[in-house]
Amino acid sequence: MQRVCLVIGAGAGIGSHVGSRFARAGYHAVLCRRTDEEGLNRAVAGIKAEGGAASGFLLNAVAPDTIEERIAAVEADIGPIEVAVYNLGAQVGDRALAETSYKVFELGWRLATFGLFRMASAVCPPMAQRGRGTLLVTSSTAAMRGNKGQHSHAAAMGARRMLCQSLNSEFGPKGIHVAHIVIDGMVDAPDTLGRMLGADAFQKLREEQGLEHDGLLLPAEIADTYFHLSQQHRSAWTHELDLRPFSDTPWWNR
Repeated sequence: MQRVCLVIGAGAGIGSHVGSRFARAGYHAVLCRRTDEEGLNRAVAGIKAEGGAASGFLLNAVAPDTIEERIAAVEADIGPIEVAVYNLGAQVGDRALAETSYKVFELGWRLATFGLFRMASAVCPPMAQRGRGTLLVTSSTAAMRGNKGQHSHAAAMGARRMLCQSLNSEFGPKGIHVAHIVIDGMVDAPDTLGRMLGADAFQKLREEQGLEHDGLLLPAEIADTYFHLSQQHRSAWTHELDLRPFSDTPWWNR
């Protein structure tokens, strides 16, 4: 049976690069994303062109049973999920309290916390039966600090962090490594930061701060850290870390 790395939230930034990094190490990368089937197929084809194994599936993580059914199908048809990566963002925009509807607030929670809970409920029991496994969770500065206009995002990501701590407490002793990874900076990703800023502003930012300046987090470098976490010896597991470019001020000093 193949070793599987499942990535939920496999966009063109962190998610696809993480899948590619694990595929280069011999894992079958299962990439799941909500939209852009063309981009998904391109990511899968890129992994296969490098000699890796990969599959891609469109998946709406807020729809009932989608996460659970996909995980069951992967375990049955491809192989045991050795590494599960939850990489869904939950940014719903900069909104004052009066502009944050109940529906929008709840959407942040469904993306950030409930989706992770559903994934963990599906992957952690079989991992525990096997006595090993890794759950890597992408997070953000909002999990550490709330700001105005971020009522939904900060509440949801803070809950994501606490859920990771609870999962670690229960499943760490059963051989499952749970890691909460705080992305404390802007990622050079066209379908997240690029979409938020627009193509022209994104390119200007890359020219002024990214590229050879190394002022934006590079998805391929982030992926190396995810892979390192999955390979740590259990006597020295990392539960939480943060990543940022060398030129950025850490969240606690802003």
